[in-house]
Amino acid sequence: MQTTAVEDVLQFWFPSLPHGDLTALVRQWEWWFRGGGDAEIVARFSPLLERAIRGELDDWDREPRSRLSLILILDQFSRTIYRGTDRSFAQDEKARALTLSGIELGHYTALETPWEKTFFFLPLGHAEQLQHLELSVQLADALVDESLPKYRSMLAFSAAQARRHRDVVAKFGRQPHRNELLGRISTPAELEYLAIGQLVHKHPFPPDLTQFLIQH
Repeated sequence: MQTTAVEDVLQFWFPSLPHGDLTALVRQWEWWFRGGGDAEIVARFSPLLERAIRGELDDWDREPRSRLSLILILDQFSRTIYRGTDRSFAQDEKARALTLSGIELGHYTALETPWEKTFFFLPLGHAEQLQHLELSVQLADALVDESLPKYRSMLAFSAAQARRHRDVVAKFGRQPHRNELLGRISTPAELEYLAIGQLVHKHPFPPDLTQFLIQH
């Protein structure tokens, strides 16, 4: 296992933030979920993703943090590097398998922060199988319950997003916004949903979080 590469991924994705600085944390949340690191991901981590796809990083599954690093590469970085193509979803099954086996092995509970745990189970939220989406909701709700009060709003938003993703799949049996890239024919109900433009991954932050993003 290449410890340096593992830590490069984790330090990039989870930079040191001022302790207790909620503004910095909310802005980091926006960076995570609104593509703030896209250019650097493409520039720095494209070769690492290719190695992960070839199975050359499979031994990263031995420890909690290295497993998390591999999940980030397969689940998050692939979506950025291959955005706009069907390859952006090609590693979902492998990432999800790493999440599920990591939960069984205790790697998930060994992680220290709710942010690390969120990205560890996020492949479940990207699934199109209801049982995986239900587990994502359960884990997200548990993080809310066990979090410090100052972090609860962010984690509650994350849990609400997990429920929204679940509800879309419960209604349509899949994620309609992927249909075009995957060569799937959308149903009339899916076309109506897509026309509204209220996609879950573009859902706005609630006002109590948005206030931290306003530049003074």
